[in-house]
Amino acid sequence: MFIFNSSIGKKFVQAVSGAFLILFLLLHAVINFFSVIDSFTGKFGAAMNDHDLFSEGDGLFKLGCDFMSTPVISIMVPVLALGFLVHIAYGCWLSYKNIQARGGYKRYEVSSKAAADSWSSRNMLVLGIVILGLLAFHLFHFWAKMQLPELFGIGQYENNPYLLLTTVFGNWWVLAFYLVWFAAIWFHLAHGFWSMFQTVGWDGTTWFKRLKVIGVVVVTVICLLFVSVAVNAFIQANFIAA
Repeated sequence: MFIFNSSIGKKFVQAVSGAFLILFLLLHAVINFFSVIDSFTGKFGAAMNDHDLFSEGDGLFKLGCDFMSTPVISIMVPVLALGFLVHIAYGCWLSYKNIQARGGYKRYEVSSKAAADSWSSRNMLVLGIVILGLLAFHLFHFWAKMQLPELFGIGQYENNPYLLLTTVFGNWWVLAFYLVWFAAIWFHLAHGFWSMFQTVGWDGTTWFKRLKVIGVVVVTVICLLFVSVAVNAFIQANFIAA
């Protein structure tokens, strides 16, 4: 098949899987940001001691976590995992082929000077490795304590997501690791956003410039939401709760 046998086809799959992951990150960031809103409404830490979804009295963040536990979203977890694996596999393949073709390290074979001169475009593989490594760190802290016990009955389920936030981000060195991770995600997505549209043919002079600006705005919003959640949890754990 064209998609699986050609370089352009593989880049198209890479672009589509990347778009899916960006949408997931945006949803994930918004739901996590509910914990910051709860801090201002006095609902931070409000989680009923039951396993019912959408219990009365739960904080907005807890309700958001309940939404992520609904059957429809749970079904999307393996789809997301597959998309992520495809994105990694095709990213590594494209990087390898570009190294072979050019004798140097570049993420995509593009003629655009903006792409060639971009620091993130030259270091997408390195950024991807950093993101992947710290993703395992993140999954251990959160997914293994919430989704894993629900889906497979492995481990001990934590019904209070606020407790997870303050336990994890209450340590300054953990917060520092996550801030590095968010920075790597920003650089990776900032290039990946407009490169995704370039791959599908939206690379005209006018729209290319606009897409780069839109991409920076979208990616910055996503990363700032995550940063605010982490910093707020650190403050709650070390200054408010104490």
